[in-house]
Formats: sequence, structure tokens, C-alpha cells
Amino acid sequence: MAEPPPLILRPPVAADLPALSLLGVAAFVHKFGDLYRPEDLLPFLAETYSEAALARALADPANRFAVAERGGLLLGWCKLAQACPFPEHARGRRTMELKQLYTAPRAQGGGIGAALMDWAMAQFSALGADEVQLSVWQHNPGAQKFYRRYGFAPVAEVTFQVGGQLDEEFLFARML
Repeated sequence: MAEPPPLILRPPVAADLPALSLLGVAAFVHKFGDLYRPEDLLPFLAETYSEAALARALADPANRFAVAERGGLLLGWCKLAQACPFPEHARGRRTMELKQLYTAPRAQGGGIGAALMDWAMAQFSALGADEVQLSVWQHNPGAQKFYRRYGFAPVAEVTFQVGGQLDEEFLFARML
């Protein structure tokens, strides 16, 4: 039996925008789509994962992205921000954020999230971060377990807005 092609992490390019958009929407809807009314979810997806929104985010030098692909197929992506999303909870002097980490629903459990997380942590170190923050839905124990494996722990309760709905989230953080 042939060995699968290697997983490649690389910066995204403009030609990746359609695949980034589709994967972002698919991953979010797969995990959270049933939590929202269409009138809240659809505008959120458009403002967050449209090709135009992702193009703006890619062009912003305060963000860093990586895509994970195998055999030319985009299977995941990650976005970092060199800003502190919750300064009132920051313990570091240079706190940054893991904004998004997505794996295609059909590819979950294949090490893609771990590869992207390893890349993210290396990027944070290279950028001089002394703390990393991320928010995770309070009712997503799988994601919480994943982030705990990387040394993250809850430091506060925060909210995440999708349309008119506020979700209860944990702010996880890790000192570097």
C-alpha cells in the first residue's frame, strides 16, 4: 500500500482564497452551525470567511497564516494575530492571539491540528510573544482538551458574538 503524501505547511497565496473560505465555513458550520439562527449565522459567515474578508486578513501584516495541505488538497488553516484580544486579562507584556485553527471535518484526528498548533507556537516564539491567548466555547470539551495538551489553561470567562447571539467562552492562555 502506498504511503500518503506528506503534510505540507505553507503560507497561503491569493489562489488559496476560495479553498480557505470553503474550509472555514465548513469547519465552523460542522461544529457550531446548529447553535445559531440563520439570520445570525449567515452574516457572520460572510463577514468572517468570505474571500474578501480573508483577503483583507491575509494582507494585514499583523496577522500570520499557515495552510496545511496533502496531495494538493487544503486540509486546514491557522491564523495568528500579533495583538492582545483581552488586555484586561493579559499577564504578559507582549500577548498575542491564536485567532482561528481549522481542520476540514473529514480530516479531523489526522494530526493536522497538531501540526498547525506546533507551527503557531513556533511563530509566537519567533515573534517575541510572552503570552498567547485564545477563546474556546465553554461546551467544546474536545477543543479544550486539545489546547490543554499545549499548556493552555482557562484564565477568564468571555463572550463571542455571532449576530445577535453571545456565546459563553473560556479565555485560555499560556505564558511562553
